[in-house]
Amino acid sequence: MLATFLIGLREGLEAALVVGILVAYLRRLGRHDALPRLWAGVALAVALALGIGAVLTFGAYSLTFEAQELIGGLLSLLAVGMVTWMIFWMQKAGRTMKATLEGGLDRALTSGGVWALVAIGFVSVAREGIETTLLLWSMVQSFGDAPSALLGALLGLATAVVVGWLLARSAVRLDLRRFFTWTSGFLVIVAAGVLAYAIMDLQEAGALPGPFTAAAPIDAVTGTVALGWAAFPFGWAFDVTNVIAPDSAWATILQATVGFMPRMTWLQVAAWTLYLVVISFLFVRGLRARTSAAPGAPTTAVREPSASTFTQQGAV
Repeated sequence: MLATFLIGLREGLEAALVVGILVAYLRRLGRHDALPRLWAGVALAVALALGIGAVLTFGAYSLTFEAQELIGGLLSLLAVGMVTWMIFWMQKAGRTMKATLEGGLDRALTSGGVWALVAIGFVSVAREGIETTLLLWSMVQSFGDAPSALLGALLGLATAVVVGWLLARSAVRLDLRRFFTWTSGFLVIVAAGVLAYAIMDLQEAGALPGPFTAAAPIDAVTGTVALGWAAFPFGWAFDVTNVIAPDSAWATILQATVGFMPRMTWLQVAAWTLYLVVISFLFVRGLRARTSAAPGAPTTAVREPSASTFTQQGAV
């Protein structure tokens, strides 16, 4: 619940800031007549995200187990890719977000029609919506506790809406640059766990070699799939289910925070380790490059309910 809450809060707040920039700019131009079309695009983006979630949730019931695992693994890989791209995109494009959004609105207002403004609102929110849907769906599949995970996500999204509204009203001061930096680091760890679970899905589907396929090394004594170094590379890396039950609270907390599962294959461990090492290195290098490029950057705290306020806060 905590993991999905933080994801809902981070993604929802990012979407709220984008919408805030667009709304503030239209109001500054005195184009209140364009707001309904913008909100229509936002509503369509939300509907698309909900529709994708419904299809993923209910569409899998008619599939075989192998097909469900294959689709789940591929979608989890897609979610990891989208989250990774978003983290680094925000590092590079966060400072120019306001100019990009306002430029798109200017073009829509001068040369576009009704649908141009609808498209601006739709595209601005659809990316976060689809990304959040895929990531939450993957996490729900891995946790096996849909009510708590979904409740955490809904609470996070609701909190994001409230915080976004308060920021627009200058009712709170929040260093969003630091917030997005810390949550991006958290998402790197979450994505590594989702990647590990995706590998498990693909192994269970037979798409990757593992303990569920003929490639699994067999222990000559027990006749079961080998464990430890003898099982490398397609067997079980470790099995501590006798210490941490897979359905226990500790197992859920560890999986939600660091992607640890009581029993993992060598391919899972390798994928988790490689992703975490490489992406963490690139993420930290990006932070250092940003810091050295702007040593005297101003604070991102909210000072006034204007479009420029959202610009400073949205820079990551």
